[in-house]
Amino acid sequence: MNRMFFVFMLMLSACSRPETVTLTHDQLMDKIKGGWAGQTIGCTFGGPTEFRYQGRIIPDSVEIVWPDGYIKWFFDNQPGLYDDIYMDLTFVDVFEKYGLDAPVDSFALAFAKAEYPLWHANQAARYNILNGAMPPQSGFWLNNPHADCIDFQIEADFAGLMAPAMPNAASQICDKIGHIMNSGDGWYGGVYVAAMYSLAFVYDDVEKVVVEALRAIPPQSTFYQCIHDVINWCAQYPDWKRTWEEVEKKWSRENGCPDGVFHAFNIDAKINAAYVVMGLLYGKGDFAKTMDISTRCGQDSDCNPATAAGILGTLFGYASIPEKWMSNLREVENLNFAFTQTSLEDVYKMSYGHALKMIERNQGSTDDKCVKIPVQHPNPVRLEQNFEQCYLGDNLQGKALSKTEETAFEFEGTGIVLCGDFSRNDNNRFASYEAVVEVYIDGKQVETMKLPYNFTNRKTEIYWKYRLPEGKHELKLKWLNAADSPDLNIWRVITYKNN
Repeated sequence: MNRMFFVFMLMLSACSRPETVTLTHDQLMDKIKGGWAGQTIGCTFGGPTEFRYQGRIIPDSVEIVWPDGYIKWFFDNQPGLYDDIYMDLTFVDVFEKYGLDAPVDSFALAFAKAEYPLWHANQAARYNILNGAMPPQSGFWLNNPHADCIDFQIEADFAGLMAPAMPNAASQICDKIGHIMNSGDGWYGGVYVAAMYSLAFVYDDVEKVVVEALRAIPPQSTFYQCIHDVINWCAQYPDWKRTWEEVEKKWSRENGCPDGVFHAFNIDAKINAAYVVMGLLYGKGDFAKTMDISTRCGQDSDCNPATAAGILGTLFGYASIPEKWMSNLREVENLNFAFTQTSLEDVYKMSYGHALKMIERNQGSTDDKCVKIPVQHPNPVRLEQNFEQCYLGDNLQGKALSKTEETAFEFEGTGIVLCGDFSRNDNNRFASYEAVVEVYIDGKQVETMKLPYNFTNRKTEIYWKYRLPEGKHELKLKWLNAADSPDLNIWRVITYKNN
């Protein structure tokens, strides 16, 4: 039954595909504004519960509040909440300065040299870029253990908003920018989100947007398979909590992100995208219900309602967002987001300008009254799959990295990750310090790495290596400049095997 529903929806969307979309300039702007406004509202709505509910639903007894002045309070007191928006703005700003053909290095360097703190795939990519590994290598899973994390998924909104009704053009943008920090399922998350935004300019039905956008993802990928399951479960089960249970049983196991393996914490793109889709499908176009479900699914519960509300805001437009949410938003529309010189009012205009250029580039037309856009029907991007034949092995206790002696770890398998960091007791004293550490595997030196003490430039994990020959290995570290340095601790050791 559920498989037949998915096939039926694909056939329905194919039969009802328009060839062109015509929008007045006011309608185009209204949808673009709705996307940015919805994203900001959704991020605020779910902010207080971010990662407080890991592997569990936020119960109905927990009230999700929306007091007057709420967004302004976060702007003033916790502006870092809006990281998934000011990250978008970094890329929007590069397009604004250098045009649609801006080279990928301009995006990568703007992102890597920004003052804001980063985590997971973003931070791993920043370290890679600052140390000479440019995209796509900066986001490739062998160089980035967080490659399947949610990072680009929460930063891809701009790509769909600047490519209205042109999901393949949005995918091209995602190919360039998404591989700065992600690959595989992590990249697919951004491609899928951008496609949903793009198609929200075409359809007025949430189900069509969700189903049609999935065509942009190769069916062989685990990302596609997860979202395919979710769409079917949403059709089969009237209660979203039953679908959540099915997602948890089949798709909650993490095997990449070192912070998530062996833990309930899960920042993987596909499971959080599942929560976005659940909000959209069970919410049935209702703004409050959509955000509530995407938030109550837990895990990254600010980014998921931000994505869902942004897509819904694009679908129905800025003017259709209920006043309950807009009264708070209007208080901040002229305020710059943290770490930027850009406000919502600014980005509305910038995205609108970029969209007009993209429409003209893709055989659309504009006149004084309207834009006419040839609708692109999504084509699947190329297949990438991270962590194939990488199965979790041991979860071992770490130890301090000795300042005077070599530190060695014996393990069996095909891969190893050392999780750790400096003790941060005197930030000013060690602000410019970089540990220089030689790495030996099975007696052979394989790398000399730098570990910055500076938090913004840090390496996410001490060391990792995949695709070693199956068997017993010794990993040895030799700290070359340990005198008068901060303590460096390895908290735990994760190993991998090939079956």
